[in-house]
Amino acid sequence: MISSAQNPKIKLVRALMGRSRERRQAGAFVAEGVRLVEEALTAGWTFKFVLYDETLSERGRLLVHRLQAAQVDVELVSASLMNSLGETETPQGILAVLALPRLEVVPPGLDFVLILDQIRDPGNLGTLLRTAAAAGVQAVFLSPETADAFAPKVVRAGMGAHFCLPILALSWEQIRQACEQAGLQVWLADMDGISCWQADLKRPLGLIIGGEADGPSPSAQALAHDTISIPMPGGTESLNAAVAGAVLMFEVVRQEMTRENR
Repeated sequence: MISSAQNPKIKLVRALMGRSRERRQAGAFVAEGVRLVEEALTAGWTFKFVLYDETLSERGRLLVHRLQAAQVDVELVSASLMNSLGETETPQGILAVLALPRLEVVPPGLDFVLILDQIRDPGNLGTLLRTAAAAGVQAVFLSPETADAFAPKVVRAGMGAHFCLPILALSWEQIRQACEQAGLQVWLADMDGISCWQADLKRPLGLIIGGEADGPSPSAQALAHDTISIPMPGGTESLNAAVAGAVLMFEVVRQEMTRENR
């Protein structure tokens, strides 16, 4: 059992829970909780190691057996030490250190891409990733001004989206090249755009969602072919970025299903 805060694995977890630079240098990130570790195992993700404590639920203990059968490095940790590592209010007694994917390799054949512009709130970013996975988005491009998608709070809010959705941290020039190569019609969410109910959101397309505070960045505006808005008859000034992204992504889904059913 690991009980010392000076253990190298404990030190690594603490570092990975902190700054994005530490995650990039180590090529790893942390996923906390039974569900996320299950999702990573099911997806065939590369594990560096797993830590758990004696408070683990029956479901969690079955997961530990599965991890051990898969030859994953699993170690027992004292409950007090595990509690000091986690960031959740109700720790589930297990966390995994996972390999960080390559964040710059664009997969071929994309026709539905989410582009995130200056999304800095971890909760919004994680929710957008979760929604993108549910809506069938094929990849998410993160602009340089967007938060680290593999920070602990974002991974928790993503609820497993990280393990089924390519998430790429790219420069605006790389984003432009990827969109051009895929032949994407790029739409920018903007209050002054045409109504999403009137826009023809057919694939291949890219959808830019920006942060609420500063509006679209100049780079996002330069990339977009057209702008799109969400009608708000209630007179609200704006929507939360995650909510706006959900409405627009599922409008793409709705239009596609309508075309298929004609």
